[in-house]
Amino acid sequence: MKVGPRADDEDVTASAAFLPDDPLLHLLRRATYGPTPAAVAEIRGLGAKAWLDRQLKPASIGDQVADGLVARFPLSGLTIDGVRAKVRAGVIPRYGWEPMFEVGFATLARAVWSERQLYEVMVDFWSNHLNVTCPSGDVWDSRPDYDRTVIRKYALGRFADLLKASARHPAMLTYLDNRFSTRAAPNENYGRELLELHTAGLGYSEADVRCAARLFTGMTVSWETGRYRYDAGQHATGAVRILGFRHANRTATGGEAAAMALLDHLALHPATARRIATKLCVRFVADEPPAALVTRLAKVYLDSKSAIVPVLRALFTSAEFAASVGAKTRTPYEDVIATVRTLGYASDKSGTEGIRALYWTSEAAGQAPMAWAPPNGYPDVATAWASPSGQVVRWNAHLNIAAGWWPSTLRRPESPLAEFAGGVLPATYGALIDAVASRLVGRTLAPEHSVALADFYGKTLASPLRAGDAAAGWAFPYLPALLLDSPYFALR
Repeated sequence: MKVGPRADDEDVTASAAFLPDDPLLHLLRRATYGPTPAAVAEIRGLGAKAWLDRQLKPASIGDQVADGLVARFPLSGLTIDGVRAKVRAGVIPRYGWEPMFEVGFATLARAVWSERQLYEVMVDFWSNHLNVTCPSGDVWDSRPDYDRTVIRKYALGRFADLLKASARHPAMLTYLDNRFSTRAAPNENYGRELLELHTAGLGYSEADVRCAARLFTGMTVSWETGRYRYDAGQHATGAVRILGFRHANRTATGGEAAAMALLDHLALHPATARRIATKLCVRFVADEPPAALVTRLAKVYLDSKSAIVPVLRALFTSAEFAASVGAKTRTPYEDVIATVRTLGYASDKSGTEGIRALYWTSEAAGQAPMAWAPPNGYPDVATAWASPSGQVVRWNAHLNIAAGWWPSTLRRPESPLAEFAGGVLPATYGALIDAVASRLVGRTLAPEHSVALADFYGKTLASPLRAGDAAAGWAFPYLPALLLDSPYFALR
């Protein structure tokens, strides 16, 4: 039996033919938002194990460039009190969205230029799993704080801690209506999504939902401060049974502790372990995750009491991961991020125009960071993003970014031709195509694809390349853009 990343091994094998046969580049494509020349040099110097160990300890990695860019979006790091203070000072309007937009801008900047790449990928993973749409009106004062004190704080920690922090955060309590849940009228929205999306998945009963909703009554948000508070007077007492969890729930004052006990139980439920393992495999391995790997990772998850680092280490060192070359395609957001990283462009010397432009580019492609409206988070399978209109948006973005048309403020090499093809002008169009492909996608192309690119310029592979040719001047950006349009780049 073959160890394959998905049932349709022939499709995976065909896709893998577009990618370099290099396990280090495979790890970079999956565990980061895309290889850069510096990242390739680093992983070749360290080796896969040391590189992965370093990425799994993000606090040990200096991140001055990303930190400097995030500092340009000061509203993104505000506490709830901080947002409200800005409102009182007249800096931003009440219910204004700029702090939430700045969270999105800062997130994108980190995705492109942070050295802590695996951490940023996991921030995105958990932002989807415990989705609170950003921007959205009701969380105007709490969404920046949710990003910082919940998602980013626990992205490489224990899921049990992440889940409990989310459950008590005003952003989640508001987004899923638990702040309005009272003993007289328990609201089932958070209880249902907790079971179905955040933890065990389908398999719960309506009685489970009703009991969960009752147990979470009293966990609310202060209208005066916007901060979390537990209101014992609104807690519905009485025994509960929820997916194997039992609690007498006798006193209103003990309701919050009982809710936390339920969350600990759900975080370590075998169905939750399998759900988290499955989603990690979908993110990093294949749209149709290998069943044996899911089973092993679920065991690692339970054995480590929901710690995520051991699960990631087991995933990235598995035979199934190694065999999954060609089994994943970049989403629109990842495509935009990887375009800038692959080209090696730097951010604006000052200001925020370039980063904001990249955000709106990802929004036009259908996937601005954290902006998915339903609570289930963005899909992470290729079929969800397969549309002609979406593809055209990506292709236009490749050329706009590569040529420096939009955003125009990103810092490009003084000579993109020299940067991508080497300091000496290649002698032929074939040599030019080989050089640029090797730099941008890590390999030379199949002969028929190189012929097609040469034909785009009205040449053959053997045609001499002269310094005055359009392909060496104003028309050069079309070559990297066409490479980025291809499966050689689109595959993650």
